[in-house]
Amino acid sequence: MTSPATAEPSEEAALYERSGHVAVITLNRPRALNAVNAALSTAVGHGLERAADDPDVRVVVVTGAGRAFCAGADLKELAAGRDVHAPDHPEWGFAGLVRHWIDKPVVAAVNGFAMGGGTEIALACDLVVAAEDATFGLPEVKRGLLAAAGGVVRLQRQLPFKRALELALTGDGITARQAEHWGLVNILAEPGKALADALDLAARIAENAPLSVQHTKRIMHRTAAAGSDWDPEWSHGEVWALNEQAKDVVFATCDAQEGATAFAEKRPPVWQGR
Repeated sequence: MTSPATAEPSEEAALYERSGHVAVITLNRPRALNAVNAALSTAVGHGLERAADDPDVRVVVVTGAGRAFCAGADLKELAAGRDVHAPDHPEWGFAGLVRHWIDKPVVAAVNGFAMGGGTEIALACDLVVAAEDATFGLPEVKRGLLAAAGGVVRLQRQLPFKRALELALTGDGITARQAEHWGLVNILAEPGKALADALDLAARIAENAPLSVQHTKRIMHRTAAAGSDWDPEWSHGEVWALNEQAKDVVFATCDAQEGATAFAEKRPPVWQGR
């Protein structure tokens, strides 16, 4: 797979490539630090749809070409009065991604600058791998704006509340190491190695039964903000109902039988995704 950091610029605002069970979507406006315009939002959104519809894809990695992950919205487009969202799919949200749900895990491979919208893209991903020289932050308050692409919604759900407020209210940036310490980053990579480490992480996920992974992601997201699972009002309510529905689906799959059979026969399982 060609490294986005060394790829030549293309007219395509985002690139899509599949290697085995992992799809890589690369934000591909390196000369603009991958700032988001309508073309990029459209290309990323279609890439996610393509990955979601491909039964051979089990995990998606999102990264940026060149020396930045994403510098946020393209201010030149906004100054000209042009929308930066995908014109035919406003429901996908910023970058075609921040409100675009797919069941398959999405891993951000963050290289370099990821302030503003770049941080919001990372927040929308399930897992984050960041190079040591990456930077995160929501500087919108310094410009009289609002981190409205998920920043003020997701930040306090993924960080301790006071840390989230510190980041959002000061508008200051933080290093990747600090982001890892706060819990925003899963894996800290050496400079230039974010994509490689993200692909390794994706491969580890892709080794597992795909439907099990998809239902696990779905239930964890849907129950994250629910009441206590020990609350009597919830014990037979939505949380456990969602859990039981997913269990009934997953346990009835061919892969569930294959997992048990492969364990008994002491061999690697061969997943069918059904």
